[in-house]
Order: sequence, then C-alpha cells, then structure tokens
Amino acid sequence: MGDVQGACRGVECWRTFWGEDTVKPEELVLTLIDEAYEKKTWHGPNLRQAIRGVSAKQAAWRPGAERHNIWEETLHAAYWKYVARRRIEGGKRGSFALKGSNFFARPEKGKASEGAWRADKELLEREHRALRASVEKVLKTPRGAKLLRHIYGVALHDVYHAGQIRLLRRLNE
Repeated sequence: MGDVQGACRGVECWRTFWGEDTVKPEELVLTLIDEAYEKKTWHGPNLRQAIRGVSAKQAAWRPGAERHNIWEETLHAAYWKYVARRRIEGGKRGSFALKGSNFFARPEKGKASEGAWRADKELLEREHRALRASVEKVLKTPRGAKLLRHIYGVALHDVYHAGQIRLLRRLNE
C-alpha cells in the first residue's frame, strides 16, 4: 500500500492511496465525527455516551484541587466544536454562547442544578449539530480537502475527552 504519512494531503491523496471505489474521504470524515460523538463504536463509549446518565452532582465532582470535572470537559468539547465550525464558516471570534474560551468553570456558584447541567449538555448537542452541518457542506467544496485534518481532529478530540470523562466517572464511584 505504501506510506502516505506526510506525503500527501486532502481528498486526492485519499483517493490515490485507498482507491476511488474503496473510500470517499468525505464519507470517512463524517463517519469519524458521527462515531466519536454519537454513533455506535467498537472502541467503547463515544462522547455522548460518556455523559449519558451523569447527574449534576457527578458532573461537578473534581478528582483534586484545580482539576477539571466532567461538566467542564463537556463544555470544553462544545467550545472546540464551535471553534472548528467558526474556522470552516469564517465566523466572528467571540461568538460562542458563553463568555470565555477553552475551559469554563462549572458549576457556576449557586447553579449546581440538574437544569444547569442539562442546559450545558444541550449546548454541546447544538454545537455538534451545527458543526456537522458545516462539515457536510464544506466537504462538497474544493476548500473541504484543505480542512480534512482539522475536521477529523474534532473527532479525535471527542474520543479523547470521552475517555477522560469515563475515567472521571470511575474515579467518582
């Protein structure tokens, strides 16, 4: 098959390496995004499964001082989905639903409720849906090939944080 690491990038590279009939990069990338966030996988829980059934109390638990909790990891994932979408769409910086960037202190003082936790999980869901729609559109354009690495990076990010969240759940048992 040969080694393509560093040798080529984008859609044409995939077609050359895998063959036109074998895999379409657009489909592969969408599959990666879907599996990392919500579709059944072979590797274990995806991001959505990792937070399913977690209560606000569990989401707020910290393994140690100044360590992130499940709630913060969830919003962190939502934020980076927003950043990826903003880069794809050329959106305005600072337009995320929450003030700040990267990690957001959660729960907010006096707001450690199931309702607040549900609202933040819904923010993750909205950002995922918006990102997926943007990815689907951009992959149909020549610009999509240039964004493949960035796009599948979002899927890898989801899987990474799903693993962290599962570990935090186990530590809190």
